[in-house]
Amino acid sequence: MTLSFFNQFSSPSFVGVPLIALALTFPWTLFPNASPRWLTNRMLALQGWFINRFTYQLLLPLNRAGHKWAALFASLMVFLISLNMLGLLPYTFTPTTQLSLNLGLAVPLWLATVIIGLRNQPNVATGHMLPEGTPTPLIPILIIIETISLFIRPLALGVRLTANLTAGHLLIQLISTAAFVLLPMMPTVAIVTGALLFLLTLLEVAVAMIQAYVFVLLLSLYLQENV
Repeated sequence: MTLSFFNQFSSPSFVGVPLIALALTFPWTLFPNASPRWLTNRMLALQGWFINRFTYQLLLPLNRAGHKWAALFASLMVFLISLNMLGLLPYTFTPTTQLSLNLGLAVPLWLATVIIGLRNQPNVATGHMLPEGTPTPLIPILIIIETISLFIRPLALGVRLTANLTAGHLLIQLISTAAFVLLPMMPTVAIVTGALLFLLTLLEVAVAMIQAYVFVLLLSLYLQENV
């Protein structure tokens, strides 16, 4: 029983082909196509309003050089929200519970922000390693600590997204299993457990959206330090 709870996080395959690629491409088929008409439908209007508000809030603290990342951040945000929300449906697979996928998204984008900072303003980028006014004996220790904290950023991005989604899926499966087992023995307790499961599902919907926003927000903060 203990191992069966973690089977939902294993990448499924069909005829030897991993289905994680299909799960990654499926969200893009749900987005409505742009229309040449002046008056669009409600779905396009809601999608455009959401992307505009999100992009405005995300790029507000950045200067003009950082606005080039607007399309990338907005696309990544919508992509992560779609993957997280689709993973809450029954009999589905959530690719963002895989640490390898999250690190594959976090490491290149974090490395791009670091390279941009070293290329455009190397003095400012390397100046974060050593705060002004540091005592001379503490300089080597602080440089080592700041270097470790710099390289641990992409790992923290990937682990945060993976841990939150994995914990939520495990709680949903544990509570749903408890409600199913208690139904023939204690129906009242099973009903209360089912109500708790419903509230937890609503919480997981919020977590799926918030974690996608936090992932992109932290990337924008890393970019802010280097542009």
